[in-house]
Amino acid sequence: MAKILYAYQDQVYVNLTNKCDCSCRFCIRSHHDGVGDADSLWHEKDPSLEEVKAAMDAYDFTGKKELVYCGYGEPTCALEALIESARYAKEKYGLKIRVNTNGLGNLYHQKDIVPLLAEVVDSISISLNAPDKEEYMEVTRPQFENAFEGMLEFTRECGKKIAQVKMTVVDVLPDEDIEASRKLAESLGVELRVRKFV
Repeated sequence: MAKILYAYQDQVYVNLTNKCDCSCRFCIRSHHDGVGDADSLWHEKDPSLEEVKAAMDAYDFTGKKELVYCGYGEPTCALEALIESARYAKEKYGLKIRVNTNGLGNLYHQKDIVPLLAEVVDSISISLNAPDKEEYMEVTRPQFENAFEGMLEFTRECGKKIAQVKMTVVDVLPDEDIEASRKLAESLGVELRVRKFV
């Protein structure tokens, strides 16, 4: 059975859904069934809000300050469960909330979801993956033709409403792509984080 909450490198993560509107070439899902202390992150069906809350109630958050929404799917694809369980985690356990996202939530839901996220999210990390549309589409393989533009607009809106916003790329990109990504992030008013490819 797939874990809803799992630990990895001193962080606690919420594996909310296996739905994703991208098929990234480097996605860990195509190489491993689990991460950290989770043998499997593949849900037979996505957990309900009640199941997510029950997993939180069963978890020992001693010494933990942050809860990260990032599993084997795109957390904004399960928006209602994300918002309500994040609210629950903040109110009951005093946790800060971070969401790792592909930034396509507005396209997926066909509305601006940033105000909803801003109610409960303290920081958001948006996968940029590549500094230009052509490379982004090739690497990310999203469902939407206008994914690159949608992700940039989502980032810009998050920057206005959420305290900490970062775009990310992995360190396998050439230096010039990382620098171009940094400039793009800065043009949107956010910072770039270069993360290790695992």
